[in-house]
Amino acid sequence: MSQQREEKNWFARHKVLTGAGALITVIALGSALSGGGSGGSGGDKGNGTDTAASSADGGSGKHRKETGETEPKKTKTAFSGDGTLQVGTDVRPGTYRTTGNTNGMCYWERAKNSSGQPDAILANDNVTGSSYVTIKASDKIFTSQGCEDWEAVPATASGTPKTEMAGDGMYRVGADIAPGTYKSTGNGSDNGCYWERTKDALHGIESIIANDNASGNAIVTIGAQDGYFKTNGCENWKKTG
Repeated sequence: MSQQREEKNWFARHKVLTGAGALITVIALGSALSGGGSGGSGGDKGNGTDTAASSADGGSGKHRKETGETEPKKTKTAFSGDGTLQVGTDVRPGTYRTTGNTNGMCYWERAKNSSGQPDAILANDNVTGSSYVTIKASDKIFTSQGCEDWEAVPATASGTPKTEMAGDGMYRVGADIAPGTYKSTGNGSDNGCYWERTKDALHGIESIIANDNASGNAIVTIGAQDGYFKTNGCENWKKTG
């Protein structure tokens, strides 16, 4: 199973499309295995299901603070970071977040059925740091393995956004980070620095606004209307404008 996940994630890391429709070339296979974009075709553009879900129990999530990552508020755990859940029965549709994943072993997957076959996957990801994912009402299965506990998040972004972020993680614009121009310096050609601006947390190809694999300096402008910013294998980002 791990072999299949690595292969799916490798292709996912290099899906791409800027406004010009240019295909981004793979830079480093090793870095791709450490986490990246979704492995499914996605195909979902709407935010209509991006609603908050109720917590399933009163436990607290397991959080670990990382440099540059927004420290999460103490919220109730929605579900465990390990397990396979049936959407609508074990987990409600909505947007969820896991934080503090430090070993790169966190893997999640949205699926359209419980066959376990690769073609059942709608989207997936290997996570370091934090990740958000929106589970749609039409999804059938959600699987999470090796992740910190998941918490439900509101449909509307709120919080005290920061102007710096670590090189690994997924950040919500307007809640975790402020919109603006950010710069990451000193990225070696073998680091596999990858960044991605997305409009939602569905992790489909249609979710991507722009992405890139960078060496040396990386500069990106995150718009106020962007939903999320994902970064993997990059040096820390600092807002410059």
